Amino acid sequence: MPLIDAIKAVACLLIVAHHLSVYGPMSDIAYPLIHGLIDGLYEYGRMAVQAFLVIGGFLTARSLAPAGMPHVPDPLAAIRKRYFRLAIPYLAALTLAITASAFAREWMEHASIPDLPEIPQMLAHVFLVQDLFKQDALSAGVWYVAIDFQLFALTVGLFWLAARLGKAYLGPVFVAGMMLASLFVFNRFATLDVTALYFYGSYGLGALAYWLSPRRDGKTWLLLLTIIVGTALLLDFRLRIAIAVAVMLLLGLGRHTGWLERMLVPQPIAKLGQMSYSVFLVHFPICLIVNTVFFRFISLDPLANLFGLGIAIACSLAGGALFYRWVESQPLSDKMRLWVPAGFFASSYFAALSSAI
Repeated sequence: MPLIDAIKAVACLLIVAHHLSVYGPMSDIAYPLIHGLIDGLYEYGRMAVQAFLVIGGFLTARSLAPAGMPHVPDPLAAIRKRYFRLAIPYLAALTLAITASAFAREWMEHASIPDLPEIPQMLAHVFLVQDLFKQDALSAGVWYVAIDFQLFALTVGLFWLAARLGKAYLGPVFVAGMMLASLFVFNRFATLDVTALYFYGSYGLGALAYWLSPRRDGKTWLLLLTIIVGTALLLDFRLRIAIAVAVMLLLGLGRHTGWLERMLVPQPIAKLGQMSYSVFLVHFPICLIVNTVFFRFISLDPLANLFGLGIAIACSLAGGALFYRWVESQPLSDKMRLWVPAGFFASSYFAALSSAI
């Protein structure tokens, strides 16, 4: 689906740029030259995550209930499979983040450098509950991986409940109900932003767009969804939800018209979309290293650091491509399930050892 690849590519670049505007000294030093751009990325770049949330719901519906009738014979197996699909690349990237942070601490002081991880913090990351247990993140944006897993597990749970009631067709109805509860209630309370309840409005929009768009009256259903979201925004306007409904319409109309599959996308954009998860995972440690090198060894000149921001983005894309080839796209073997978590914990030990020397 080239349209989805294109959306993911743009969203991925925006998130990398957003994190560069937040973390590391280069954006501070280059700020006088591009203050408007940095302020805009700082304020609005994170909104790109809504595209991934909507796409996540869209693809989950396609995977678990392609015809609107959920088929999840073993819910726990489905959740376990999703966990390893997310967690193996995620833990490998956290290993890089811990190593990069140890390197950065040796050469500069900056608030964006994570502290040495502690055992409870690491265990929380392994089980994707770091925010629920108020543990500091070991890398930028890893909250999203935990939320994605929660959203998937909650959706599987809704499908399981429908099946237990003997009415599997109610699965999409339960998804719609949870979406409405999120849009009108849960998403209005910032304290819930560590849970799937807060984000289910966007995720559910993606799922419903998948189910409703192929219908002959698909445009009418998409319009109805838009009116419902508009009502929620009249009650409490949230830009993130407005972006989510825009992405929902793009996907829904794309599927309804067939443009979703027929859209022509340049190969580099399509490839970036396909490897966006890898870029998302590894860009923070790469950007942290580039920040450290420029700050400590190259220059504090604003123009040089502006150039460094471009290098950081280019290195993130190159590193993401290698990570996608060597880690994410590899078959998930028992060896990977064993060695990747072991490497994650070993990296913390060696980081602590190097810090003590």
